[in-house]
Amino acid sequence: MYIHKNRKIIKQKLEAKNIAPIRHIVDSMPKESCNIILNDTITIEANNTNNNEIIDIAYKLKPWRKGPFYIFDTLIDSEWNSSIKYNIIKNHLNISNKIVADIGCNNGYYMFRMLELNPKKIIGFDPSAHCLNQFNFINHFINSNIQFELLGIEDLAYYDIKFDTILCLGVLYHRTNPIDCIKILKQALNKNGELILDCLIIDSNDPIVLSPMRYAKMKNAYFIPSVSALQNWLIRGGFSDIQIIAAKKTNLNEQRKTDWINGESLDNFLDKNDPSKTIEGYQAPNRIYIKAK
Repeated sequence: MYIHKNRKIIKQKLEAKNIAPIRHIVDSMPKESCNIILNDTITIEANNTNNNEIIDIAYKLKPWRKGPFYIFDTLIDSEWNSSIKYNIIKNHLNISNKIVADIGCNNGYYMFRMLELNPKKIIGFDPSAHCLNQFNFINHFINSNIQFELLGIEDLAYYDIKFDTILCLGVLYHRTNPIDCIKILKQALNKNGELILDCLIIDSNDPIVLSPMRYAKMKNAYFIPSVSALQNWLIRGGFSDIQIIAAKKTNLNEQRKTDWINGESLDNFLDKNDPSKTIEGYQAPNRIYIKAK
C-alpha cells in the first residue's frame, strides 16, 4: 500500500503543470559529446551549436539553489556556493567502491562532485520534482549512473537498499521529528556505515534547542539544537562514534542572491543593523559538520 501510494504521488508530481513541460524539454535535448571537470565549479565543455537554446532551458529551470555549474560559456551562479560545504566534508568521505545516499540532494551538486571518489553507487533522495528536472538537465551532459529518487528521508524506512555512507546536509532542522529521522538514517546504514551530517546550531554549552516560529524568514526551521543537544539526538538515534568535523558561520560568500534565483537570500534574512543576528533577533546561521557511526 505504501509503495503504491508513493508511485501515485510521484506520478502526480511529474505531471504537474509547472514540471511536465520543462521535463519534456530536458528529456528531448540532443546528446552532446562533453568534457566534464568536477571541480568547485562543475564545468561542462562542448563544441555546441545550440548554446543559446541550452542556456534558455537553464533559465527556465530557475531558481538554482545549489552549484555552481559552468555550462559551455555560461556560469550558473547558484544561490549557494556549495563547493564550500563540499570541501569541508570531502576529506571525511571514505566512499571508494561504497554505496552512498544523499538525503535532500537538491539538484545533485554533491553527488556529481562525489563521482571523483569512485563510489560503487550513488542514490539521491529529494521529493522535489523541480530538483529532479535540474538534476536531469546537468546529468544529460555528465551522463553518470547516479540514481535520483523522488523520495524523502521518511521513505528510507521502506527502501530496499542499505548504504555504507549517508549524507544528510541541511535537512534535520526542517524536520518536525529529528530524533525519529536520525533513527531512520541509522537503520538505513550497513554495519559500520557512516553518517555525514550538517545542521544549524545555536551557541550554548547546555543541551538545549531553539524552536522558533520563524528563523531567518524560514517557517520550516522547527528545531535548532546546541552541539550537545545534537550529539544527544545522535546517541538516542543509535550512533556512538560521533566526530565533529567543523563549525562554520554562513556568510555572504557562501549564500547570496544571484541572477539565477528568484526572491531573497541571506542578506535579506539578517538584521541590517546587526548582521550577527537574524531579522527575528536570533543568532545568525551557524552550522556544525559531524561524522557519526
